[in-house]
Amino acid sequence: MAARTKKGKFDAAEIDQQLQQIHLLDTSSTSENLEQLAPIIKNIHATRQQDAYLRTLKQLTESKEAEIQQICGDNYQDFVSSVSTMLNVRSSTNNLRDRIVALDDSVNQAGRALAEKKKGLLKAKKAGTNLDETIEALQSCLRLLDLVNRIGELIKQGKYYSALRSLDDIQYLPPNSLSQTPFFNHLLSSLPSYRTQIKDAVTASLKTWLFELRNVSRQVGSLALEAMDARSKRWTARKEKESQMKLCRLGGAVELITYEKVEYDVFDNDKLKVDFKPLYQSILIYTALDMLEELQKSYQADRKTQSTLILSSQLSLQSLPDLIEEITGFFIAETHVLQNTRGFRSQREVDELWEGVLERLNSSVATELGSESGPEVFLKVKESLLAFTMTMEGYGYDCHRLHDLILLLFGNYATLLEKQYSSTFDIIVQEDDTAPIRAETKDSLRAILDGCWLPPSSVSSLSSYDCPCNLPFSQTFYECCINIRNFVEKFYQFVEGVSQHHRDIDELLGTSLDRLMTRHISDKIVAKLNQSQGLSQISQIVTTLEYFEMACGEIEQNLASLRSTQRGGSIRLGSRPAFTESIQLALKRVNEVISGKLEGNFEMSDFEWTPDSSSGGPSLYMFQMIMWLTTNIDSMSLQDVYKDSAYTGAIHHISDTLMEYLAGSSIQQLNEVALTNILVDVDFIDQSLRDCGQSHLSAIFDPLRLV
Repeated sequence: MAARTKKGKFDAAEIDQQLQQIHLLDTSSTSENLEQLAPIIKNIHATRQQDAYLRTLKQLTESKEAEIQQICGDNYQDFVSSVSTMLNVRSSTNNLRDRIVALDDSVNQAGRALAEKKKGLLKAKKAGTNLDETIEALQSCLRLLDLVNRIGELIKQGKYYSALRSLDDIQYLPPNSLSQTPFFNHLLSSLPSYRTQIKDAVTASLKTWLFELRNVSRQVGSLALEAMDARSKRWTARKEKESQMKLCRLGGAVELITYEKVEYDVFDNDKLKVDFKPLYQSILIYTALDMLEELQKSYQADRKTQSTLILSSQLSLQSLPDLIEEITGFFIAETHVLQNTRGFRSQREVDELWEGVLERLNSSVATELGSESGPEVFLKVKESLLAFTMTMEGYGYDCHRLHDLILLLFGNYATLLEKQYSSTFDIIVQEDDTAPIRAETKDSLRAILDGCWLPPSSVSSLSSYDCPCNLPFSQTFYECCINIRNFVEKFYQFVEGVSQHHRDIDELLGTSLDRLMTRHISDKIVAKLNQSQGLSQISQIVTTLEYFEMACGEIEQNLASLRSTQRGGSIRLGSRPAFTESIQLALKRVNEVISGKLEGNFEMSDFEWTPDSSSGGPSLYMFQMIMWLTTNIDSMSLQDVYKDSAYTGAIHHISDTLMEYLAGSSIQQLNEVALTNILVDVDFIDQSLRDCGQSHLSAIFDPLRLV
């Protein structure tokens, strides 16, 4: 290449040389070396000689065009003739070649068609055989895959046993062309996973069912308790109609024999429907999988957990009915499962759950009631527990723990009830005005007599009174009788329906009544008696005590008749001797008051021991004293025997005092006139005694006359 100019530019010779190198101007070149244009164009742009190159290129183009025109002008005719001849030759040659090619193609086509037909026939035969084998294999695979797919669908549909049977069908297929294939071996190796899926699915279904069963347990228990309540009401109505049934309790032999059983399923009724299918299905599947023992352990653990959750928090007495309903529903479900599944549940497992729940229930109830002071709370708890006991006994459960709890509660209830009525009786006795109770009308008289514990003879006698009238006893007797009746009713209200330990209950009632009537009626009346000074008040107390003594016998008879409906023992009250003793104390108090009054009269008397002349009649003090004595004793509402006793005591006191005057050392001097006056007083007393029908007491003064 020629040397560049000093400024790095190419001259015309260099440019022409470059163009020749790429054969753009070489007539002998059969290709255009266009790839060499890149460096040239790059150099052109680098040296900024675009215009110089274009001018040189234009000059070359013009020179070449001139040469072409000169050559064509000199040989034009010969060239045209030659071209025409060459075209003819070419045309003939092409025709000949086409004929040869067509002939060759015809021959080849005939042979090739025959060969292709034979080849196609062989290929088709082989393909047909392969297709038949493939179709058969695919159909076998599709049948297996269809079975496997159907297993998945059955699992989704909850048809676990059908899915399990399908797995067995696959596993025990007869030998065939697929038996030794990797596909079949892979399929067999996947079967255990399907069994696991079935087990997991049925287990999940069982867990869901157990949760739903726990949610409806309270409703199940409520329905069962309602059914037992309806049965109890029917039996009560029948006992009222048939007197010979009074001694028969609900759940007893007679009631069970005569029970007109009403078919009522607590799991399938208008209000509730519980489907046990998930449990039965689980038992079937686990049995088929030879894993029933695992299900039994899991079920027992789940039920034990659920039974623990029933009393997981502190018991509230307000929520006890709901809790009892839940426990009832829980164990009724256990009984249903035990009776309708063969060998799945054992009685020992159910009893274990039952004992555990009862132990927690007893402890919680006893703890909560430990701080309660109202008997009504104990009564409500007892009613809930008794309904629970009768219901569960109907399902065959051992309820001796519940009976023990009820009896324990009864002891506390009786103590609180006694304490409550102790205060009531104390207030009644304290606020009594020691006056006869008054009946303004026949209705009020009938109401008073109906409320009192009186024998029929006394009721008949008192009923004949004309109203308004005063009855012999005071308000204390009436109100105490009413409260004793209420006490007994509340007492037996607790034990109503309790079928055990009646004799213990009778003894407890007798003991409680004895304490109430002795300590809070009799003793309180005696305490009030000691503060009383008026004979009318004391005599009213004596009469009231007599009616209490009479009432004891009526109470015993009434309690015996009440307990006969429960086959209990008879009751003997120990308070009757206490009232008898209190009557004697009251009579003694009468004598004390009379003696005190007499003593006061003697002390205030102005008797002359050495008078000059006889008084001619009884002394004024003696007259006043005897008038007071006869008036007060005769006006006392006491039996004649008690009045006789009062007269006897008073006359003895007068006689002893006069004897003391005559023979004692208190009188220093006494003349015959005074003795005469004393005998006059004695004669006056004798006459007064004869006037009031107490003439037999005159003999008391015989020793005085002898002196």
